[in-house]
Amino acid sequence: MVNGENGSGFSIRRARTSDVPRIQELVEPLVQRRILLGKEMVTLYESVQEFRVAQDASGELIGCGALHVMWSDLGEVRTLAVSDEWLGRGIGHALLDRLEGDARELGLNRLFCLTFEVDFFARNGFVDMGEETVDPLVYTQLLRSHDEGVAEFLDLARVKPNTLGNTRMLKRL
Repeated sequence: MVNGENGSGFSIRRARTSDVPRIQELVEPLVQRRILLGKEMVTLYESVQEFRVAQDASGELIGCGALHVMWSDLGEVRTLAVSDEWLGRGIGHALLDRLEGDARELGLNRLFCLTFEVDFFARNGFVDMGEETVDPLVYTQLLRSHDEGVAEFLDLARVKPNTLGNTRMLKRL
């Protein structure tokens, strides 16, 4: 569902700056369990326009996810998190659907994620990207990025200590 309630007691909308403290609260338990990498509050504010949030009927945020553009045809799904109380009720899937819609609107045709939640992403059409890379010219441009997600996509050694055990996955839209 694009706007409003989806019949399951929650709705998805664009994040606002006032949502950032709650986004950090949603993400923190997953950071503690080493499922997600932590983000500083300033980083969340800087990227708030990339986020979609799920809210219950009372307006409380129960999930979040972000889409980060990496290249002309490539984006990354980041910081996908759902409150423990709402797991298994379609929120993660609904957020991912919305982020994929956003990606299509932007003209992206590939989505990347770095995840421990391989089964979830596989059920949603992502596959282990193995050794897949990009055109050498694009690779050279991406190397200039300071973004950690780009480094993860390129499988650069400098991010490996933080990403050990994660799977690099890709979906073609």
